[in-house]
Formats: sequence, C-alpha cells, structure tokens
Amino acid sequence: AEGEIDANFFQHTPYLEEFIAERDLDLSVLGGIHIEPMGIFSTTLTSLDELKDGDEVMIPNDTTNCGRALLLLQEQGLIKLGVEGVNATEKDITENPKNLKFTALEAAAIPTVYGDAAIAVINGNYAIQHELNPVEDSLAIEDANSPYVNIIAVRSDEAGAEKFQKLLSALQTDKVKDFIEETYSGSVVPAFSDADGNKVG
Repeated sequence: AEGEIDANFFQHTPYLEEFIAERDLDLSVLGGIHIEPMGIFSTTLTSLDELKDGDEVMIPNDTTNCGRALLLLQEQGLIKLGVEGVNATEKDITENPKNLKFTALEAAAIPTVYGDAAIAVINGNYAIQHELNPVEDSLAIEDANSPYVNIIAVRSDEAGAEKFQKLLSALQTDKVKDFIEETYSGSVVPAFSDADGNKVG
C-alpha cells in the first residue's frame, strides 16, 4: 500500500478486507490462485446424502474456522445461515432440515476424534497431518468460490496495469495447476479466480 512492493500473495479475502478496514488502505484483489481446503470427512458415510436426522457434526470452535465450516455446510445444502460473510456461528443457523447436532472442538483436535461423529469439518493442514487427503478422502471440500482462496492483492490504482495482468496470467496456467497438484497432494488445491471471485480456467 505504501509502494514498497508491487503485489502480495499470502492472504485470503476475509483477511485482506479486515486489513484494509483497520488501516484505511486502497487495495484490490487481482485474482485467486489456490486454496488450502477445508473438507467434510467421515469414517462411516460415503456420501452426505447418507446423513440421518439428528446426526452429529464436529466443527472447529474458533471464530474464523467455525464460520468457514458453517459456510461449507451451507454450500452442501445441509444448513442455511441467516447472515452473509465468514463470521457466522451456530446461532446464525436458520434452517437445519436434518436437525444436525453440532459439537465444537479445537480445530487441531478434530482429526483425532472425528470418527465419533457422523461427519466432521477439518482444516486441510490438520487433515494432512493425520494422513487424510482433502481431495481424495473428503465427502466435500471448498472450491474456487470460497472466500478463503489465497489471492494476489495490488494497489487499486494499479490493478489494471499490464504487468499485473501478466503476473495473474502466469500464475493461472496449467503448468502452475499441475505443479500445485503434484507437489501438495491435496493440502493445497488450485483455485483460479478473477478479481470478482469468479472461477476461471
């Protein structure tokens, strides 16, 4: 924002929005590159369609990851939230057609006990630590439409500059996609998107 660097690539949109608001900066999203996906896992179910009335769901208990987990559950049609954004809590659930019961635990602990529930929402990094592949082993994962895609941010007055469009194009190639998939084995997933968060490629 102060002109010391041209672009950065380490944050997702909720973090960037909070950073901008706290410091009154003029930064813009150039596009999305990858996500470290949160997934829904089960030791007993092979599909979310198999969930029964009153089944238990484990979710993280910290604010950021709880909201993120609830958004994923909403995307899968399991619940509806009465608020938009990433700070949702269980109190914001307005529809729960299967009367799912929620158990909130520390995110890092869920992979060690997730077999005690019908399904559990687990952060990608913790899943990998317990030999769970978010891509291959989950019933559902976040995709390029998630607000938690890691994005490139630039100063707003330079967002249209040719050098940044070239940077975005270079990072959204099949070569980069293949590198991410081959190197990170599901802990990082390609999630190419444009400045508005629309999936590309």
